[in-house]
Amino acid sequence: MEKKLQELKRRLAEVADLQNAAAMLSWDQQTYMPPGGAEARGNQLGTLSSIAHRKFVSDEMGQLLEDLESYTDELDPDSDEARLIQVVRRNFDKKTKVPSEFVAEFSRVRSRAHGAWEEARENDDFAHFQPHLEKIVEMCREYADFFAPYDHVYDPLLDRYEPGMKTESVQDIFSELRPLQVELIEAIGDRDQVDDSFLHQQFEEKKQWDFGEKVITKFGYDWTRGRQDKATHPFTIHFGVGDVRITTRIDPEFLNSGLFSTLHEGGHAIYEQGVSSDLERTTLAEGASLAIHESQSRMYENLLGRSYPFWSYFYPQLQEVFPSQLGNVDLDTFYKGINKVEPSLIRVEADEATYNLHIMLRLELEIALMERELEVADLPEAWNARMEDYLGLTPPNDTKGVLQDVHWSSGLFGYFSTYSLGNLVSVQLWDAIHDEIPNLTDQIREGDFSSLLAWLRENIHRHGKKFKPQELVKRAAGSEIDPAPYIRYLQGKYGEIYQL
Repeated sequence: MEKKLQELKRRLAEVADLQNAAAMLSWDQQTYMPPGGAEARGNQLGTLSSIAHRKFVSDEMGQLLEDLESYTDELDPDSDEARLIQVVRRNFDKKTKVPSEFVAEFSRVRSRAHGAWEEARENDDFAHFQPHLEKIVEMCREYADFFAPYDHVYDPLLDRYEPGMKTESVQDIFSELRPLQVELIEAIGDRDQVDDSFLHQQFEEKKQWDFGEKVITKFGYDWTRGRQDKATHPFTIHFGVGDVRITTRIDPEFLNSGLFSTLHEGGHAIYEQGVSSDLERTTLAEGASLAIHESQSRMYENLLGRSYPFWSYFYPQLQEVFPSQLGNVDLDTFYKGINKVEPSLIRVEADEATYNLHIMLRLELEIALMERELEVADLPEAWNARMEDYLGLTPPNDTKGVLQDVHWSSGLFGYFSTYSLGNLVSVQLWDAIHDEIPNLTDQIREGDFSSLLAWLRENIHRHGKKFKPQELVKRAAGSEIDPAPYIRYLQGKYGEIYQL
């Protein structure tokens, strides 16, 4: 059986290499590729995706898994080998339901859609993107139908990013979360607003870039295995444990945008760099799920990067970088400013108290599209109506509304809810970390993040995809995903800032 296990790993390594090559082409498309390359890039990605898919769902792979199924009984159930066979079996059963031709065509459609989205966003022209999005929505419905019967048409899409999670479960969590967040936002709205005008000045782009890199270096991001580039919409991508790259965007007139984008993507990348090298070139060599991934990025961005102890260490250094802008702004004022709660149009720049409402809006629109209760042509109007209902704002144009996110152009339906789930998990993990490292706050105040990183490496990062998301959260934090700790965190933090 050992020989068959090694053959399984060999075949998985080939698939991983093909997928990483496709990821490299995708990274290039979003960073350096000239617009004229979109058609050819779509064909290249389609070919690679199709080959990888065919190799993974081959009869030989199926026979290996069948032969190895009984072998798992002889293994430690938590061993890398037992978990690998289990996860590959699940993925195999799913992917054999999806034709290779569909995989290739979906890659081509998404590649073309990305270029169309960038152009539409730049020119505030939803009509230019609409036919591409209509095709993506149609194919997402087709994908879901490969898994019929299902409890809900959205379930197969959600399962791609959050294995085992059901649409009904997410809706239940959001139903519990939304009224409590609305109540908090309304209470804050009755208080005097904090001043963040000092964040809206001219901040030299290169200095912003360098400071962001300095911070994530201190966090533990390994530049010998990564790099940072610019992109229209920030993202993290990996081509193996030894090559994990991030992107950001800089607003020369708003400090928060580039800084917290870099911290957020740095959190994602540190996770990928921490996956055990023993899992390299296997199905386990990636994050457990997108909610777990987001727990890491939101932890570094918010629980750490927007905390008072963090800025006790870093703020004097930031003042040295921008003395004319921040030299006369004290730490208390700066801390309150970067944590200002105010409904806003752009999700990636939303504060912690309003962020989840952006996600709920998108989830509802995606479900309506999949249920055929909403047509793509009506999406801008539906978007604006929900923005007004949820946040009291109406986007002045589609660039700041329905076109702001890259996800739909990439076919990532089922993805958005994982952002909010990640927020919940981040606080559960944060509480567990503080229980095990009682002096963590003091360490952060001194700019020492080594104990934090070591805990995350041991309890989250090294495991890669070995454990199901809920199982991993329970192992690390003692319970499955629970909104209560997150609400307590928000109420405590913003109750103090706004004197509630």
